[in-house]
Amino acid sequence: MLMLMTSSIQLGLLYAIMAMGIYTTFRILNIPDLTVDGSFSLGMAVAAVLTMNGHPLLALIAAIIVGAAAGSVTGFLQTKVGIHPILSGILVMTGLYTVNLAVMGGKSNLSVAGKVTLFTKMEELIVSKTGNGKTLLTFISAILVLLILAIFYKTRLGLAIRATGDNEDMVRSSSINANLTKCIGLAIGNACVALSGALVSQHQMFSDVGFGSGLVVIGLASVIIGEALFGRRSVLVGLLSALVGSVAYRIIIAYALKFNIFPSFALKLVSAVIVAIALSVPTIAANMKQNKLRREAKNQ
Repeated sequence: MLMLMTSSIQLGLLYAIMAMGIYTTFRILNIPDLTVDGSFSLGMAVAAVLTMNGHPLLALIAAIIVGAAAGSVTGFLQTKVGIHPILSGILVMTGLYTVNLAVMGGKSNLSVAGKVTLFTKMEELIVSKTGNGKTLLTFISAILVLLILAIFYKTRLGLAIRATGDNEDMVRSSSINANLTKCIGLAIGNACVALSGALVSQHQMFSDVGFGSGLVVIGLASVIIGEALFGRRSVLVGLLSALVGSVAYRIIIAYALKFNIFPSFALKLVSAVIVAIALSVPTIAANMKQNKLRREAKNQ
């Protein structure tokens, strides 16, 4: 039971980085970005190849760069070519499938078992003390990304990105390049997603070209679960809620599978249902309030 909890927390923290990237695009920029499925697998692929060649730290840096590049392409298609945000994300995600195969040498999956990763190095460093090197590294990684993003969104550029998501017309009237801020925001979001994929690749010791399929829904589920716990307030609270929501989601799924509440092949369906219910709650609440006001008006 303890091992199940530990494994769930580790995966939750790793996927929390992805959830924070989705929070950036979905909540801050107010853009439904479907590039996530492809950029996550891209991060995995790049990390696996570089890890196999003995560069585990460089693998993470490279994953951040290629993830940002993927997000920038999506932003370019949206802002300069005029393609709808959802369609531009689908186009880049589809194109990345071939890119990911090319990165992995035409193979659909790649194993890094037996290679040195950041997780194996951390286990070697502190195994004599706690034996929880993987958990410590996942925690440090997630908190570090959270702090960097929280600080960044307090800067001038970060505030411009936030303003673009809140009111694009106002931003344009203030002589701020809204197209540029959109591209930067999408680049940051997908850089986080690719970094998450790279860390998962080193943690799970493999890369698979189809591993990112449906992850945008899982990321949204994590964000929404976190918002249910913390509410929607400041950006810092939003990022923290995405982190906590990701861990909570993984723990819920792990125990649901352990006690056979639903079969393993139903994971993505359950995630989709969670997101659909959570997104429909405001509309349902508004309709109920409106119906109540109508009834009160009739009774007067």
